[in-house]
Amino acid sequence: MNTRFELQELVTFARQHSGFYASHFADIPPHISSLEQLPVIDPVEYWKGSHDLDQWPVLTAPLNDALVFKTGGTTSAGRFSLFRREEWQTLVTDFGRSLGAQLSAGDRIANLFFAGDLYASFIFTHDALAQVETEIVEFPFTGHIDSNLLADAIGRHRINVLAGIPAHLLSFAAWLEQNDRSLEGVTALLYAGESLFDAQLHRLERVFPNARVASIGYASVDAGFIGASHRDCALGEHRAPEGHGVLEILDEQTGEVIEECGRIGRLVMTNLTRRLMPLIRYPVGDRACWRELPGTSRRKFALMGRCADSLRVRVGILTLLPQTIGETVRRITGSDDWQLVIEQDGAMDILSLHWAPDALTPANAEADCTLHSALIKDYPLIEQLSADHLLTLRIRCCTVQELARHPRSGKRQRVLDRRVYNGSGQERC
Repeated sequence: MNTRFELQELVTFARQHSGFYASHFADIPPHISSLEQLPVIDPVEYWKGSHDLDQWPVLTAPLNDALVFKTGGTTSAGRFSLFRREEWQTLVTDFGRSLGAQLSAGDRIANLFFAGDLYASFIFTHDALAQVETEIVEFPFTGHIDSNLLADAIGRHRINVLAGIPAHLLSFAAWLEQNDRSLEGVTALLYAGESLFDAQLHRLERVFPNARVASIGYASVDAGFIGASHRDCALGEHRAPEGHGVLEILDEQTGEVIEECGRIGRLVMTNLTRRLMPLIRYPVGDRACWRELPGTSRRKFALMGRCADSLRVRVGILTLLPQTIGETVRRITGSDDWQLVIEQDGAMDILSLHWAPDALTPANAEADCTLHSALIKDYPLIEQLSADHLLTLRIRCCTVQELARHPRSGKRQRVLDRRVYNGSGQERC
């Protein structure tokens, strides 16, 4: 594929048919020779007005022939991602064909992703598996299946591959441990939606002793197909999907394009298959670094956690929206000084909300309790994950000086991801 020609065509189409891109590219010459000539999208501006799909200025055509999915939050608060049907088919075809690298002929796969409420993961995986060129069998259970029924079905039908989000796989593993069961016949665990960490891997190893653990691939309902998972990829590593999109890693402060290995920046995607809802230099919300030299075919990269300015944060099956959390903090405390900190203790995620009042007083303890209750009301999954010993929520009143800032820019970081990602110490090319 002539990527430069495709890029020019996409830019011209977007600026002619999308009000957002007409404004976004107003100062850009009609013809471009590289992505670096184009401004990076500000996600806040991109999603502004997206609650009204008939008036959203990003779209290039009326909402007539499309699929609509939710990208995060509740149905009322979340954003929506739209695909023309042929765009969706291209997405699942490209992703499905990449899945052949992780599957073998005769594999029997339990699809344990979640369905309903406009979530895409189950439908996406089901449609992608239908495009795998190897002969396989899919068992479309969804993530709502009872653990006892699932364990029995795995044995009865000789299912050897489980595909799902890490939090659900870990919850199932905890149930197996509690019931003194292990599943030796499972040979692969394919995960997506969140990273897996060392302590969590140990838990999985105890009940799936013969299973290798790998990413099913890296995709999001807004940005599309971002990275393919091959057998030579360590956990957290993926390969750029040639022909589907163009990946860049940019310095988080200067916006400089990073080409060297091991240097971490924010991951930016230009999707070459989306026309209804174009994504041109769109920050996907993750940090990453290159693992291979420039010019390498399907260049390998490693995910290194969420960006501090990400519009959404995944903790297991929980999707947090920092913007709405900030509104909750301001409503309850009157403070705009706050920070989300994500850490880990063994297999448990620790989510801490730090906020700074004008003055430290005994009344702040009551605000802590109110914030705790408000977050659980906004995110009911917190209670489920807490009951499953997968998450601890902490609210802490602190001083402004205790809120972490970026070491280079001095800017306050709304989200501080302190989890240690697999392979984070590897810096090779």
